Amino acid sequence: MNWDETGPDTDERPDERLVQADADGEDTAVEAALRPKDLDEFVGQEKVREQLDLVLKAARARGATADHVLLSGAPGLGKTTLSMIIAAEMGAPIRITSGPAIQHAGDLAAILSSLQEGEVLFLDEIHRMSRPAEEMLYMAMEDFRVDVIVGKGPGATAIPLELPPFTLVGATTRAGLLPPPLRDRFGFTGHMEFYAPAELERVVHRSARLLDVEIDVEGAAEIAGRSRGTPRIANRLLRRVRDYAQVKADGRIDRPVAAAALGVYEVDARGLDRLDRAVLGALLKLFGGGPVGLSTLAVAVGEERETVEEVAEPFLVREGLLARTPRGRVATPAAWAHLGLVPPQQGGKGQQGLFGA
Repeated sequence: MNWDETGPDTDERPDERLVQADADGEDTAVEAALRPKDLDEFVGQEKVREQLDLVLKAARARGATADHVLLSGAPGLGKTTLSMIIAAEMGAPIRITSGPAIQHAGDLAAILSSLQEGEVLFLDEIHRMSRPAEEMLYMAMEDFRVDVIVGKGPGATAIPLELPPFTLVGATTRAGLLPPPLRDRFGFTGHMEFYAPAELERVVHRSARLLDVEIDVEGAAEIAGRSRGTPRIANRLLRRVRDYAQVKADGRIDRPVAAAALGVYEVDARGLDRLDRAVLGALLKLFGGGPVGLSTLAVAVGEERETVEEVAEPFLVREGLLARTPRGRVATPAAWAHLGLVPPQQGGKGQQGLFGA
């Protein structure tokens, strides 16, 4: 987990920054400890697991490097974890980087030229890689070779550099942004789906065992039901409920304890958090349910447009609480019901009835 350095003009004291750094470091360590180490431990994504297991077993049987793998899906579904499992299953080291970190072809060439034979290169947010680096990657994936340009202008020379066989694991939350030539060079493509509540309950029980937390079936179900179909969120909520149980209860997590804890952290029964409810509240109370433009909605809740579009909207749309239309964002009847508000056309009081709700 990364955080920005706090400059001298901030009100935050150095000791507070150290406490935050310690907390972030602890969370990162806990997340690493909770990651499954092999495909048998990995919960959910049955189809992807089955297909990937065949790919890896066949490569091991041939004594060859595994084909390049593309994993797509929303954040928090296990793409990074699966990349680490691929490396473990192949008995190979793993190198981790991301698309935004590779802004020049030379950046990619430096990474590729230092790979060992059979090494796994995990490239997160691959859709955000620069175009020159992307074009270099085509040849590296297909021919295990890159051309390094030396010099400029008419005197420039391309020096071919042979690469050891490696496995590229690309991860993306927006597969549609990948150009077809890049997608076609992956031997296996797996799409990660959101988890069902029963699968998330298994994730919560497994993590609770690793954290040495006592939790019953109903407590795990309560956490799973508010986790937005995402294991990362389930694990994060479990840790916060654990804190509440240790301070406010006897350390044991049941449904009342889990519900009370998640209420403190502003996560409601459907998994909506403060930002989600702020977006819905503004859409309903300020704009009568829409349609309203995304930029206007973002200003109304005091957030960046990208935050609303990439963090809040996907979940609200998936829950059937918000719809995207050519004219703007529109609230659904379920959104009015969830916030306990009455649509103007049903209340019979126009906007006055709306604001009085």
